[in-house]
Amino acid sequence: MTQQLTIGERVAWYRHRRGMSQEVLSGLVGRTADWLGKAENNRIELDRLSVIRALAHALDVSIGDLIGEPTLLEWSADSGRRTVPALREALMDYRQLTPLLRAPADGEPPSLSALRSDVGEVWDAYQGSQYGFATRQLPLILSDALLAVRTYVGEDREEAYALLALTYQGAAMVLGKLGENELAWMAADRGLAAAQQSGNNVITGSLFRSVTHCLLSTGRFETAVQLVSDAAGFLAPGLDEATPAYLSVYGTLFLTGSMAAARAEDRATTQAFLHEAEVTASRLGGDGNHMWTAFGPTNVAIHKVATAGELGDFQVAAELGPQIDTSGLPVERRVRHNLEVARALSAWNRTDDALSVVLDAEQMAPEQVRHHYMSREIVLGWVRGTRGRPTRPVAELAERLRVV
Repeated sequence: MTQQLTIGERVAWYRHRRGMSQEVLSGLVGRTADWLGKAENNRIELDRLSVIRALAHALDVSIGDLIGEPTLLEWSADSGRRTVPALREALMDYRQLTPLLRAPADGEPPSLSALRSDVGEVWDAYQGSQYGFATRQLPLILSDALLAVRTYVGEDREEAYALLALTYQGAAMVLGKLGENELAWMAADRGLAAAQQSGNNVITGSLFRSVTHCLLSTGRFETAVQLVSDAAGFLAPGLDEATPAYLSVYGTLFLTGSMAAARAEDRATTQAFLHEAEVTASRLGGDGNHMWTAFGPTNVAIHKVATAGELGDFQVAAELGPQIDTSGLPVERRVRHNLEVARALSAWNRTDDALSVVLDAEQMAPEQVRHHYMSREIVLGWVRGTRGRPTRPVAELAERLRVV
């Protein structure tokens, strides 16, 4: 059901399950029954998360229920045949709940340099949209990182905690991409606890970003905005002597916050957060990828497009988006920008242009395009909105995305 129905059709399905009329549900979200009928029949696209959240709240379901998450992670040579369940088992190991239940450290811990390399490899895979590889590696690295924090002492233990935090953060980011929001929250929560044990404010700031992402994915937009404000206050005292990594974490936090504010339909805060990120990017002096943030002026520009889309300003997004050169950014950022541009172009009935953008994204990162709700919803909307048979490129893309 989650794969073959549009968001509007899922709204209708849950509405019938709740025994609600269109008049009742539309009234709860401040719309007309005619509008809801068109949305449920795919004559209006539900392409703003703020609207989807209102419908989810009225139906007492999650945003993920309406956008069709989670999705199946395909088996591949990179992923093997143990994917999300193996990572779930690692995260839900009860022995991590308290030291009282942990067995003594067994075996030699990895060297910190080896662990650092392994963590970096997973983050590189995430930024390369190689989710199968990352998911396969994470349980193994998590086990090594946990052994390291139980074995090392002093400064080495603090670094081990920093690497453990980044491992949890990597898990949270990958799981979020796959729609496993509850597991992502668990990973981010544990990562933030480990970051605090490291005593490293850059690591702690990085984990604040992941917690914010988790709040975003579950529709808690206002809470995410508040977290960004609070976290920025925590990091602000260190700005006078900030390293490039510190500035990147600080600036990226505001970019994440701008998305939260846009989804909460708070234009003033959206612009304020984007401005703060822009000032920080100027201070950084150019694009970089410190702490795997891909932070810099280009990332600020693509967030201006993304927030415009979230606020319903699709004409702005359609005009600005294609002008941005993202070639210097990691694949994950480039592909996500492509999907934002495609959504805006599709909203303006520029289907051929939008299809070209999605196909370019798929060429770069097939896993990311296959698993992101936005690409699936765009393509499914094209299939359902076409009189007669869809064009061959659209039909073939829909088949590859498993939406038909």
